[in-house]
Amino acid sequence: MNISIISGSARANNNTIRVGYALKKIFEQAGHQTSLVDFMQYDIPLINQGDLQPELLSTFQQSLVTSVKNADLCIIITPEYNWSTTPEILNFLHRLGDKAFAPIFDKKVFSMVGVSTGKGGKAPALHLVSILNKIISFLDLNSVVSPKIFESHFTKEVIDESGNLLGNALYDKGITDFVDYNLRVANRWKKN
Repeated sequence: MNISIISGSARANNNTIRVGYALKKIFEQAGHQTSLVDFMQYDIPLINQGDLQPELLSTFQQSLVTSVKNADLCIIITPEYNWSTTPEILNFLHRLGDKAFAPIFDKKVFSMVGVSTGKGGKAPALHLVSILNKIISFLDLNSVVSPKIFESHFTKEVIDESGNLLGNALYDKGITDFVDYNLRVANRWKKN
């Protein structure tokens, strides 16, 4: 199965990339092909900065489009900024969530991870669920948003910079359950 993981923070030394690396390792150990898109390279223009055209994409934009388009399961990892997601993720969904890019959102399962340095992460993940459901509905696509959200609490204490889990039994079970659940949903969705 093809898995796309989007690490949606453009901040240096962010926690979303830790979770991205951890998920990538878990999926690859299970034999899945996985791509990880790091928003540290983010360069999608704002709406007032010009159109985004599928045939004129930057290296980052092309890697993002290709990763999502080729995925059976797309996981978006969002940090929590003031109880919402990042401006970069919102801009990505607003700019690419239209007819010109509709094929990249079609025939796949989307799932969200909310990341926090303390306890949190659910609010931005729920915000993204709402936006993705709207994109799927508006563009009349054959995709689904998974109901299973993973909240990565106290991320620096449970995952190192390379994505290695540090042995917190509750966290490790939670991330493994998230992966297993979403693989089952994606497998079932893919069969139909």
